[in-house]
Amino acid sequence: MKQLSLVTALLIHFGISAQGLYELNNITEIKLYFDDANWDATMDTYYANDMDELLFGSCEINGVSFDSVGVAYKGNSTYNENNLKNPLKIKLAEVYSFQEYHGCQTLKLSNSFKDPSYVREVLSYEIARKYMDAPLSNYAKVFINDQYYGLFVSSESVNGDYMESRFYCDDDNTRVKCNPEYGLGSSSLEYLGADSTLYYNSYEMKSDFGWTDLVDLCYQLENNPSLIEQFLDVDAALWMLAFDNVLVNLDSYIGPLKQNYYLIRDDNGIFHPVIWDLNQSFASFTMLGGPPGPPVLSDYTDLDLFHNETDATYPLVFFLLSNPRYRKMYVAHCKTIVEENFANGEYYTRGQALQNIIATEVQSEPNGFYSYSECVANLDVSVGSGPQSVYGIKEVMDSRVTYYTNHASFNLTAPTISNIVAAPSVPEAYDVVSFTADIQNATYAYLGYRSYKADAFQKVQMFDDGLHNDGAASDGVYGVSIVLGAADIQYYIYADNNDAGMFSPERAEHEFYELTLSSGVVINEIMSSNNITAYDEYGEYNDWIELYNNSSSDVDISGYFLSDDLLIPTKWQIPAGTVIGANDYLIIWADNDGQTGLHANFKLGSGGETLLFSDALGNPINQVTYPEVHDNGTYGRYPNGTGGFIPMYATFSAENSYTSVSIEEEEVIELVVYPNPATDVFYARGIENEGETIRIFNLSGQLLMEKMIHNEEAIDISEMPSGTYLVQFTVSQQVKKLMVR
Repeated sequence: MKQLSLVTALLIHFGISAQGLYELNNITEIKLYFDDANWDATMDTYYANDMDELLFGSCEINGVSFDSVGVAYKGNSTYNENNLKNPLKIKLAEVYSFQEYHGCQTLKLSNSFKDPSYVREVLSYEIARKYMDAPLSNYAKVFINDQYYGLFVSSESVNGDYMESRFYCDDDNTRVKCNPEYGLGSSSLEYLGADSTLYYNSYEMKSDFGWTDLVDLCYQLENNPSLIEQFLDVDAALWMLAFDNVLVNLDSYIGPLKQNYYLIRDDNGIFHPVIWDLNQSFASFTMLGGPPGPPVLSDYTDLDLFHNETDATYPLVFFLLSNPRYRKMYVAHCKTIVEENFANGEYYTRGQALQNIIATEVQSEPNGFYSYSECVANLDVSVGSGPQSVYGIKEVMDSRVTYYTNHASFNLTAPTISNIVAAPSVPEAYDVVSFTADIQNATYAYLGYRSYKADAFQKVQMFDDGLHNDGAASDGVYGVSIVLGAADIQYYIYADNNDAGMFSPERAEHEFYELTLSSGVVINEIMSSNNITAYDEYGEYNDWIELYNNSSSDVDISGYFLSDDLLIPTKWQIPAGTVIGANDYLIIWADNDGQTGLHANFKLGSGGETLLFSDALGNPINQVTYPEVHDNGTYGRYPNGTGGFIPMYATFSAENSYTSVSIEEEEVIELVVYPNPATDVFYARGIENEGETIRIFNLSGQLLMEKMIHNEEAIDISEMPSGTYLVQFTVSQQVKKLMVR
């Protein structure tokens, strides 16, 4: 097996590499090496044994090497021992727990079986992520023992890391994979009784414990549906049902097998559904559960908007859609998905773009199920014949849009929501804030708000009665007031009438508006796992908290407090004589080393926690809950000092800099460091006109140079000894390896 080099080990440890694992504009390259020449037969045997056995070998991902990784075939209908290309599961950390690539330790690769277009899964996940928490997904080309094995779809694993990063909950919370044993059960959420063994054939418990939690959810859904928001993220469930219906994704909860989703229970005791396995969306799944005989095109294009609403064996559909308000929310979500992706043809443009990315790989694939011509054609028309025929995505979805636009529920008049105002617009901690909105054609409205994604939204009714800072009664302006704490809030508005509902923003609750507290001094940036960014006066790479003074005057914060414990806000007192200059920064080291000065008596949890910044009387004036952030990444305000928090690259004691457009939404220019190896100077090709800030580190993590460069400006490295260095581009967020000789 290939051994890890020192450079590779450091890159893994620092979480740095040339290309992200799920970048849509790039194809991940995975090379597997097995000493076992009969690796295919061995993995077939392991699959047949059904004992989760792994074949061990070495692996390279985009040039980064990993030793002793475990590999296995996976899948149900997509696996067959006679296939030339089977779905793969790759476990990087099965032997060495530190091994990960961009924070991921498990890779799941599907083989595009039953998808001639090659885009169903990636495109479906991309659409889903607009409206709910759903896995990242892109393409990967796999080589085995240096032979091209095939093109795969690589989708993020719904595991403990996913739970922590998406829902900010413990990775040992209840996590259920809702896929029944074939022919033995159904992941329908029907209540089968109090005995948890009755559910074993219907669900796979992925956490160590949780059967009691799952049974209780099923019980509450059936017996207390009016209280279900205490146990289930209803909005996420409605988005999932809407998504499955619009995309004709019948290998799902709404299909005959009621499967292919996860349930994750957060620290509030609420289950969140997470959609999974989308390779047969867009009418590729041939089981409808209706009349006998193969389905025809109209069965898909005219699939009932309220499919299975009267069938109590689908309790998630039956109970949610029988609630008039939830029903209107569901229709609103369906309309949003249709209008944003299908009525405007956006799905087709994206499908073409994805096929362009993979064109070369599909044409050269040795073990594919479909030819390149079939791939291109299936975006538009059917491919294959008889039982093997797969309808074209366009022929399904264009007719599906016609079905929706002619549906009575889509043509009901919904409220309009505009002119949303929060007053004061820049509140301070503990202020009373009034929210108003111009809401026409409504009989009911509410404000949903929370402080953090880890919280459930609280809902308070808004009124148009002249008594809630809403102006005159019955003037179409609704209002409500809430009392703030010491944290920023996220909020949205929902309104309905007897016929239809409307959200603002329309992608709520997944998207929301933000209201940021005003304060002279705020927590501005948090680094909870520091290996290379900066070291303290003792030469130690400790975690740090950055404070920022928004005001134009110096602020004396002597005697103020920082704490990582909500019950003990006065845990660490800032020393006397501590002053933050106007529009300046202050670093507090969170090391618990007993050192004097700006060294707190606590450390930061790398998995996320809550920080309090309190005044000299112990009254919290700023509270921030941060999630798990990968090594040497930070959680900071953007815009600097006043904005909400987002994960970002470290900007130690400097203005926070970040682009909020994701890599999926913009074309990323790959920077090139040349010549490489270099001697006296090197250049960077691809720098935008406005310039880049580069940082050069040695492999001990020491910052050697920080410089603003423009275009292909020469960078002088004549004083650097021969060796290997890491070059960080802070704006474009790329890191390159540079050899100096």
